[in-house]
Amino acid sequence: MKTRIHAFAGALALLTICIFWSATAIAELFGDASAIASVKNGILAGMLVLVPSMAIAGASGFSLGKGWRSPAVAREKQRMKIVAGNGVLVLLPSAVFLASKAGAGEFDTAFVAVQAIELAAGAVNITLLSLNILDGLALRRKPARARPAKTLLA
Repeated sequence: MKTRIHAFAGALALLTICIFWSATAIAELFGDASAIASVKNGILAGMLVLVPSMAIAGASGFSLGKGWRSPAVAREKQRMKIVAGNGVLVLLPSAVFLASKAGAGEFDTAFVAVQAIELAAGAVNITLLSLNILDGLALRRKPARARPAKTLLA
């Protein structure tokens, strides 16, 4: 059960970040100021989904990985430190700042700079979470059993 909760929470977190990132890119490329402001407000509201899903994925992953000495588990833990740092130090403050600026119609240099940082940090988190999912799937696979070699005589 814990494995399923971990997988669901991790997938939900990754999907949420992908939606945030895609919506931002689409609004910036094809939308007007109103669309950008709507996306920024939507992202801020979406933190109510992202933050708990990341917390659940992190807590359940920590619990599942306790005692494992697998290199894959060690990589996942290291990546999650970066993902969490990005989220708390860059992405969450950026979401608040950008929603505030967009709501005020202030699409100035500061907005553009923070938007670029947010997109870069989001891309890093998407990459790291995707790698964690791949490692998690690899940990679930059962190792192949050694089979006797076939000989020409058999």
